[in-house]
Amino acid sequence: MPPDNWHDIGAADDLCRKPLQQITIERVKLALSCVNGQFAAISGVCNHVAGPLGDGRLDGEYVVCPWHNWKFHRSTGLGEPGYEEDAVPRHDVRIENGRVLVNLTPSSPRTHKKHDPHPLARPVKRADGPIRVVGISTTVMDAANPRYSTSDALLEYAVEHARSQLAAETQHIKLKDLSFRACEGYYSKSAHACTWPCSITQMDAGDQLDRVYEAIVHWADVILVATPIRWGSASSLYYKMIERMNCIQNQITISNKVLMHNKVAAFIITGGQDNVQAVAGQMLGFFAELGCHLPPFPYIAHSRGWSAEDMERNIEYVAKSKELREGAADLVARAIDVAKVLLAGKATDARTTRGGRKAHQLDVRAQI
Repeated sequence: MPPDNWHDIGAADDLCRKPLQQITIERVKLALSCVNGQFAAISGVCNHVAGPLGDGRLDGEYVVCPWHNWKFHRSTGLGEPGYEEDAVPRHDVRIENGRVLVNLTPSSPRTHKKHDPHPLARPVKRADGPIRVVGISTTVMDAANPRYSTSDALLEYAVEHARSQLAAETQHIKLKDLSFRACEGYYSKSAHACTWPCSITQMDAGDQLDRVYEAIVHWADVILVATPIRWGSASSLYYKMIERMNCIQNQITISNKVLMHNKVAAFIITGGQDNVQAVAGQMLGFFAELGCHLPPFPYIAHSRGWSAEDMERNIEYVAKSKELREGAADLVARAIDVAKVLLAGKATDARTTRGGRKAHQLDVRAQI
């Protein structure tokens, strides 16, 4: 039997009004449940990333964590069927004179089923080798009936130029070919619920955004993102991707941990509509928040203006434009030059302070 450490937590008639609640007594967090007048208590700290179990919900006899939906039996603390080895401590409960008493000394231990760490969770360390460039296409199209994409065409040209003319290793990732879920707002539940690797990536083995995370965090030195302009904004796939990248930036916020060091971001923006500067501004701001450096003149863009609705003419212009192809080649060359400076150790890593971000960066423009 556990040592007596009983505490009166309140009147049974009051406490039974909530089927599940989180309570804290002497710094002990408990998930107190009441089903059909029967009280039970387990630890209020989830085994996964310490989510508040008592703020979750009941699914039959199981408490469901509000952060990532892990389940524990409300009376035994055992994980759901198949995951019983993941257990949280249970606490004895009794009723005396209409009052609920809980023993703060647990009557069972916390146990963890062995989980292999996700591959993305490994330490970030650049492997030796040449400069690495990843091109990320965010245009949306029907894979079965592909069409010409001006942004994708210029991205393909830039990536091929980096490979064939600048001796870089390259990847070309097309978001339209990946199956990945939209961000599900774990950050809105708690900053600590938005994890690295992404909570969705950890839970869903079929989620293919891991290819983007792998490329931009662990592999690439240069990140080249291409987007069309849609109603004055970047593509919907671009926003779907960067919302999921909140897990990278959030590590700075909650852990003072910068995942992306000495990486360079540059952009290709095209479209039949205008608003190039606004689209570029969002992209520049977002990737700077991840810790990326920018080359001189960090984007190229083309637009025929707000009133240009004849997209076939826009496609014809881009397809034939030597100037735009040369611009794409020059853009990736500038980005690679900056990456070389950074990797040579002539610029410091981005660091943060508890009071806010403080960039310690060398102006690399004067050196290239």
